[in-house]
Parts: sequence; structure tokens; C-alpha cells
Amino acid sequence: MVAIFLRKRALRHSLLALGATFILPSSLPAQVAPLGTAPAAPKSAEAAPTGAQPPAGAVGGMGDVNIYPKRIVIDDRQRLGSIGLFNRAAATGEYEISVADMMMTPDGRLIELSTVTDPAERAKVHPAAPLLRWSPRRVTLAGNEAQTVRVMVNARPDTPAGEYRSHFMIISVPTDVDGGLSIQDAAGQTPNGIGVRIVPRFGISIPVILRIGETTLDVALDTPKIAPAPTGALSSKALAITIRRSGTRSAFGDISIANGRTVIAEMKGLGVYTEVGQRSVTVPMDAKADPRLYASGQKLTITYTDDDAAPGKVLARTDFIVP
Repeated sequence: MVAIFLRKRALRHSLLALGATFILPSSLPAQVAPLGTAPAAPKSAEAAPTGAQPPAGAVGGMGDVNIYPKRIVIDDRQRLGSIGLFNRAAATGEYEISVADMMMTPDGRLIELSTVTDPAERAKVHPAAPLLRWSPRRVTLAGNEAQTVRVMVNARPDTPAGEYRSHFMIISVPTDVDGGLSIQDAAGQTPNGIGVRIVPRFGISIPVILRIGETTLDVALDTPKIAPAPTGALSSKALAITIRRSGTRSAFGDISIANGRTVIAEMKGLGVYTEVGQRSVTVPMDAKADPRLYASGQKLTITYTDDDAAPGKVLARTDFIVP
């Protein structure tokens, strides 16, 4: 899943009397929006683009950097991965590449693992960061320039089989934050004393998944019902459903809802990570679909199709009679 974020950092000196670099927290999207509309991306970065347009499948944040692909899966057959960065702005940009651990909630949100206080819940997440190495960790990109970050497995031979996950974060570095005056020097430099400046640092993250040994996955679809569409959807109706997952591997794929051969709703890029046994999703109906196709008495077929280990494979399917 791709997450767009603003993150907290400690106070930093700037050219003002006191510069505070606050990366303000924001909610993390639940794999909709950009993930729901873009085509499936490859599991490793493509060759660096030569034009001003980002490569196909790239994900953009609120800043000026694109990252591709949308997710990386490394397993026993492919022990290397790569992440592509692309500066779509005309100006030069500097970016930090770091790793964070996130936990998925049953409604599909991602929250920082450091904010989870329940030890039992924290233990459900298996971070991949200790098992990975990556380089470089900070890059400077001219306008319309690309850079590849190599990701390598650094796991011991006795590492237990299973799935491990962390989220690579690409964070823009403001050009005028580092250096500057100290608090002591800054005092008295402004007529009214010390000032504070808010400097946002925009970024974007993607999941990097490491699978060691044999992993298992079982998926089922449960409790479908017609529901109001989420705010901002073009249709007023949606289908709410629960994706149930068991086994040692996460699920990732696309939901489609059809009446016979007519697809009336779909949502792409839905993941259910290993720390949750189920995820609730709401899939808006296509605004162009005839409402009679999901009226009372109609039979709908809901399909969850893999876009991970076996692309195109049906992970789960169920029929639903609209009450």
C-alpha cells in the first residue's frame, strides 16, 4: 500500500531567530485514491526515465518526487530489489531515504508502530528493516532526473520463515533548514524576541515486503451489503464487504463486483497485511452503472483477484443477493 505523510521531527535551527521543522501528522490513506486507479506496477524499479514525465506506475506525493514501483516484494527467488525516485519538478531537490514500521488497522488505515502501546498488538508486526540494506540513503536530483535505490537482503540463514514488512520513506529536505543561527545567537536578532517558523517536509512511502521460506495464504469474502458510498464518490451507493485473511502471507489484489458479465464496481490495490485477520472495505458503484443492476433481488458476484504472488488468480469469490 502507498502512504502519503507528514512526519514530526525535532527543533532545528534556521535563518530566523528559531527554526522549528515540524512534520505535521496526517491520516494515511487506506489504499484507495492513487492506488485504486493506476495499473499494477512491476516488483522492481524500471530504467530511469529520460523525459519530464514520471514512469508508468509511479506514485506521486504532495511534494515534487515520484516513487516507483508502488510496492516491492523480495523472496527467495529474487533477493534484490530497487526503488526508483523521479524529481518531476524543474528545480533541484534533495531527499532522504529511510525506513518506518507501520501497522494496518482492520479498516485499512496505516498507523506508525511506535504509537501502538499494546505489546500484543505490536508483536503482530514483523519488521523487515533489520533484514535489509539499502543504498544510497540520501540523494540530490536535478529537475526531471531519476535515481535508483538498491535494496538487498541481509537476513541470517536461520531467520524464521514468514513475511516481514517495512515501509521505505522518501522525504524531501528543505533547502534552507540545515545550519543557521543557534537559539542563543538568535535571541535579540528580531525586534520582538525569538520567532518560530513551520517548515513542512513532504514525503511518500511504499511497502517493502520480504518473504523467507514457504508462506501460506487463505482468503474469504464475508458480510456483503449495500451501503452509502464514501464521501467524494461519484456514486451514492457502494458495496461494503469484509476481506478475511489467514496464513503467513499478506493478501494484495483487486475487488470487482459484477451482475452477470457486467462489472458495476471495482477497486484495485487492496492489501490485507499479516497483522490483521480481516479488513473492511467499501467499494463505490460505478457512476455510469445502471442502478437497476444492484437493485433489490439482483444477484451480484464479488471477486478478489491476486496481484501479488500469482497475478490473475482468484483468491476468493462470493455471490450476494441484494435484499
